[in-house]
Amino acid sequence: MILYDYYRSSAAYRVRIAIALKGLVVERRRVHLLHGEQRDPGYRAKSPLAIVPTLELDDGTLITQSLAIIDYLDALKPGPPLLPKDPVLAAQARAVALTIACEIHPLANLRVLEALQQQFGAKDDQIAVWRKRWIAEGLSAVEALIAPAPFAFGAAPSLADICLVPQVYNARRFDVSLEACPRILAVEAACAAHPAFLEARPEAQPDAE
Repeated sequence: MILYDYYRSSAAYRVRIAIALKGLVVERRRVHLLHGEQRDPGYRAKSPLAIVPTLELDDGTLITQSLAIIDYLDALKPGPPLLPKDPVLAAQARAVALTIACEIHPLANLRVLEALQQQFGAKDDQIAVWRKRWIAEGLSAVEALIAPAPFAFGAAPSLADICLVPQVYNARRFDVSLEACPRILAVEAACAAHPAFLEARPEAQPDAE
């Protein structure tokens, strides 16, 4: 399998965590987002939205969207499971993952920020305010949804943790205060001690700059 990846992409970061948790060996190919490589025709043929990550299977089948890729990996190798066995906890973990992937991330990703600048003339300081607003508001909601024990929904990492850690990385990168998020900070600390999360960190990737 080949993962088309960029070290700072939080969506790709999620998939790297899942790969590490599953103990899978996957070839990685960088798609440099700041250099516009995602818009190259060859890559766009693999990812019509020109985003990362994309997973290419050995037979050439392509899977886009981080949560779809993670779901595939969980089915491919069921252990360790990425959702709690309890159906309520599993639904709650999915809700946190979707809050991050569908409500926070899209409003602060590169495509949206470029559109704000190029189509609407937003300045850098306005972009910063926009980004901080949606990250802070979203993480405030996540704070109310999780119950560290020590991970977001129990003694083992789940899909919620996989999505939360990259979003916290982004919050720190963009100077979003986490003082009002003690539960999130507790989960972050638990994940920081886990080998799979350490392996997936942006700074640990070969394309880190």
